[in-house]
Amino acid sequence: MPNPADRIINLYERHAPAYITDRGSRLHIEQAWLDRFIELIPPNAAILDIGCGSGEPIAAHLIERGFAVTGIDSSPTLIARCRERFPNQQWHVADMRSLTLGKSFHGLLAWDSFFHLAADDQRRMFPIFKQHADRNSALMFTSGPAQGEAIGTYQGEPLYHASLAPDEYRSLLEANGFRVIANVFDDPDCGGHSVWLAQVGA
Repeated sequence: MPNPADRIINLYERHAPAYITDRGSRLHIEQAWLDRFIELIPPNAAILDIGCGSGEPIAAHLIERGFAVTGIDSSPTLIARCRERFPNQQWHVADMRSLTLGKSFHGLLAWDSFFHLAADDQRRMFPIFKQHADRNSALMFTSGPAQGEAIGTYQGEPLYHASLAPDEYRSLLEANGFRVIANVFDDPDCGGHSVWLAQVGA
């Protein structure tokens, strides 16, 4: 039996055209958090978008502001869309759990992607974040508000989410050189998202 996170990979690939339509091309609830993230990053810096989807709207927003974006996603169809829309950026079909790009970035973003991983895989991601972080890099990701698993739906299929306890996220961030800059659970101004913003050496 594949683990729930493995099923997520196939789900997004099979439903990629629907996802592109559903996600749309305009920022809405993410704008304020992205602005806070951008404030921590030098102009024209390199950003790694982990679980970039179709590249819209988040990567597109960063590109419009002059950042050099490298995006990774496990869906070949979604990455093909990124390459079509933004050919001057770097796009890779990759599983974040085994990511080794051999370069560092001023910003690391895992918005609505990291929380699809099982708990142990999430724990193993923090050294991967560290491996790809530059000096003073910013890291932003979404999680759940408390430890546990939740099953949503997408296109009529189960959609897996997991979260560690907040104290464990803080410990993992600290152990890998990040300090929490901001953290809000169930943010009413962001569609109920729970968001972490951290920075290396802050």
